[in-house]
Amino acid sequence: MLESTDSVLAPSPRRTGAEVLPAAPRSMADTGLDVTILGELATRLLLQRGRMRVDRAAEVLCLPISVSSEVLEILRAQRLVQVAGHGGVGSEVEYELTEAGRSFARDALDRCQYVGPAPVSLAAYQEMVARHSVRQQCLDAASVRAAFADVVVDPDVLDQMGAAMNSGRAVLVYGPAGSGKTFLAERLAALLPGEVLVPYAISVGGEIIQIFDPLIHHPLDAVRGSGLIRRDEDTRWQRCRRPVVIAGGELTLPMLDLQFDPAARFYQAPPHVKANGGLFVVDDLGRQLVSPRELMNRWIVPLDRSRDHLSLHSGFRFVVPFDLAVIFSTNLQPDDLADEAFLRRFGYKVHLGPMPRADYRRIFEQACEQSGVVFDGTAFDWLLAERHEPQERPLLACYPRDLVGRIRDFARYEGAAPVASRAALDRAWWTYFCSPGLSGGGKETHYQKSSY
Repeated sequence: MLESTDSVLAPSPRRTGAEVLPAAPRSMADTGLDVTILGELATRLLLQRGRMRVDRAAEVLCLPISVSSEVLEILRAQRLVQVAGHGGVGSEVEYELTEAGRSFARDALDRCQYVGPAPVSLAAYQEMVARHSVRQQCLDAASVRAAFADVVVDPDVLDQMGAAMNSGRAVLVYGPAGSGKTFLAERLAALLPGEVLVPYAISVGGEIIQIFDPLIHHPLDAVRGSGLIRRDEDTRWQRCRRPVVIAGGELTLPMLDLQFDPAARFYQAPPHVKANGGLFVVDDLGRQLVSPRELMNRWIVPLDRSRDHLSLHSGFRFVVPFDLAVIFSTNLQPDDLADEAFLRRFGYKVHLGPMPRADYRRIFEQACEQSGVVFDGTAFDWLLAERHEPQERPLLACYPRDLVGRIRDFARYEGAAPVASRAALDRAWWTYFCSPGLSGGGKETHYQKSSY
């Protein structure tokens, strides 16, 4: 079984300011790609689109016109393409496949159906991830506290999470569902400074692996430039915000390997590779089809060495960077997940639980303001005394927004003013928790209309 000798470069010092795309390749050799990869990609494009001008082909391939012309001329020398007609000079020259070229392109399409921006080399990808390493970025207390100034959160918890994000180690955040674990992690991730450059795809062992995912990567450039407009930049890369990937109960061990599409005949990178330079949240740890121990065993080496090994279906093994902040979120108690030796693998363990009454009230007031619902302090005190306490419902951050949302929904339905009165809160409560009503002694058996 072959194994790549490529190594992951050590992270460079922290970079600030807007990132600049690499310089555009000046020749086919500068792309870092084998001529076969580029030739097959160009013929598949012509088979799909038909006759094309050089500048149009360059725009689709995200290569300069000079490099696209070089590829097409090599194909022309091999009699796989020909100049169409007699018009046009320079970038306006049109090419089309010959009969031999169409046969070659169909064979290339049988091997791989990828048509789009040319990939970058594995070495270029490794170097770029190292250059923008998330491990070299730092969240400072002042910026974190300022960003959460409008959010009700325990300052101690905020400081723990900020320090944990800077540690470069796996973080376990635990507490009851609805305590704000995922919200806190996502918001902190958005504060990570800097940007990342993400390639559309990489080429490894003669195969194409798609990296860019529009559901995960959010470009900072409004429009991808064409070969004419951005001749000086390598537009095979996209400037993006640092990515955030959240995987829930659907996560399995096979998902952490390359995903080969047998129909399209190329690979999708696993989610943790797409998250390079950003944050990966394993939500609801302990409720996946894969056990926590199996998941941590799969990642113990990548977490320690900042690199992961992947394999093509041919057996070729290679190294990719594992450069991301990893947060495991669970509703279970740590002792219910595994033994102490296992738990030591987490660098930080942060608990989020019920909040004090004053903080809960502040969140309720904020939810009312944001939803256009009138807050009633007396009714709020009643909610705590007559609903939360008797039913032993903890004061969790998710409840105010959800209850106030129901009050707004009913008010719209009935054409009434949205007010968080006792009656409105009571109705919202029973429809939210689906709790059985009280029974016996002539007491209510379901929500009762009342003016209170």
